[in-house]
Amino acid sequence: MTRIDFFFNVPHKYQQVAILSAKAVVEGRRVFVLAADAAAAGELEASLWSHPPTGFLPHCRSRDRLAAETPLVIDWESANLPHDDTLLNLQAEYPPFFSRFQRLIELVGMGDAERESARGRFRFYRDRGYEIRTFDVAGEQP
Repeated sequence: MTRIDFFFNVPHKYQQVAILSAKAVVEGRRVFVLAADAAAAGELEASLWSHPPTGFLPHCRSRDRLAAETPLVIDWESANLPHDDTLLNLQAEYPPFFSRFQRLIELVGMGDAERESARGRFRFYRDRGYEIRTFDVAGEQP
């Protein structure tokens, strides 16, 4: 069954994507980031050139010929899913294909609209019997 983790109160989503993705890559895992749309996917890719500041996270789009070997794949569509390891959802709705992944990560920002849509996704997963772990990112900041 898919392991589901919600990260709440995320002040900078793209930085959090970089942090979680870097950790996953070190652990030998692969991440598929489902961005909100094409523009958001481009913004995320651009941000990965400066986060993490001391390294580079190899990444590409799902239609790239190297997607099957690249640890971090970014897209806003689900037509090409190159692996079933970790799905990081940045969309407002639950991804209908989430259960094919071993792990699903939901990032929730600080805005009321984001929190409300996250509550709906949380209920959706919970009502289907998934165990959900939650992490308060703002509470972890020094």
